[in-house]
Amino acid sequence: MKFASFLSDSGSTPDAADDLLRRAKEAKIEPDLALVFFTGHHREEIPEVIERMWLGLDPQVMLGCSAEGVIAEDREIEREPGMSLMIGQLPDVRLHPFHFASDDWQDLIGDEEALTERIAYGPETKAIIGFGDPFTTPTNQFLPALDAAAPNAPLIGGMASAARKPGENILVRNDQIYSDGFVGVSLAGAIDVQTIVSQGCRPIGKSMLVTRGRQNVIEQLGGKPALAALREIVDALKDDEKQMLAHGLLIGRAISEYRESFGRGDFLVRNLMGVDQDSGAIAVADFVRVGQTVQFHVRDAGTADEDLSALLAAQSGVAPAPAAALLFSCNGRGTNMFSMHDHDVAASRSKLATTPVVGFFAAGELGPVGGKNFIHGHTASFALLRPR
Repeated sequence: MKFASFLSDSGSTPDAADDLLRRAKEAKIEPDLALVFFTGHHREEIPEVIERMWLGLDPQVMLGCSAEGVIAEDREIEREPGMSLMIGQLPDVRLHPFHFASDDWQDLIGDEEALTERIAYGPETKAIIGFGDPFTTPTNQFLPALDAAAPNAPLIGGMASAARKPGENILVRNDQIYSDGFVGVSLAGAIDVQTIVSQGCRPIGKSMLVTRGRQNVIEQLGGKPALAALREIVDALKDDEKQMLAHGLLIGRAISEYRESFGRGDFLVRNLMGVDQDSGAIAVADFVRVGQTVQFHVRDAGTADEDLSALLAAQSGVAPAPAAALLFSCNGRGTNMFSMHDHDVAASRSKLATTPVVGFFAAGELGPVGGKNFIHGHTASFALLRPR
């Protein structure tokens, strides 16, 4: 299994593509898979370039999308022209590309058999890599349907981020381009895929049970009004922890209730949407139910750095080293979060020095938490590909 990744910061779309193709040829890899990402600067000439890359690389599958920023090698390009490419040779791995158009969703979400057939899910499917248009992909319905139809296939990827309105994003499947829906590829056979979802948070206070709630509103925690319980936690924080509240307060719900204690990766973290001072209720960006375990979280650059480093370090000693790392970072990360450039790719390279990286800044990152697929914000989602 061989991979290589390349990056171009040329403002000329043809020149960027030619540079990537030249370097791909020099790598002497006969690619089965090619992943290509490009900023909105290249939108107008992308159709011609995609056809040229498809013919020049001659892979089994080519997949990609437009993005606010792109990642490869040791760099993250933000708010400037950029194009990234990864090619990979995957012996004994079966690749099945697909595209779901806007008018496919109703049939696919309501028909488990149709969904498994479209993604070619089977006993040897290891993972799905996918990219969607956020304006035309109903993630709140699609992801639970995928969990039910393909329970052992984590979805890793992100939402295209180069558009401000429907119709402006570009998705790539082989030599075809689309402006709607979702593109992906399922991987089966002699490959292992590990996923990392760094939510960049740490818990504060203690975990509590939702004792009264409805839809996305928590009315009581541990028998107290939710806002009163939150105030008790905030009052008990140290001064440095209180300062972190300036970056926002979040809440995590435990993915599994059957634990005596909870740690990193046990919570799905979501934003607080507001509070009702009169009733003491808290609205959250998630559905809640009575009996769920929740815990408040905080996030800042230091916490995000610590979380990502710890998760990558856990994979750095696993043999064999990953042949490739796919990185999908929130467009709220990068220099919007960290004081240094290239933070997430540098973290990857520091822990997985020999592993080529490719990815982009997403308008929502896809990755599993607790064995279920979710869309996230402010995360760094990785797929590490290893020969089986």
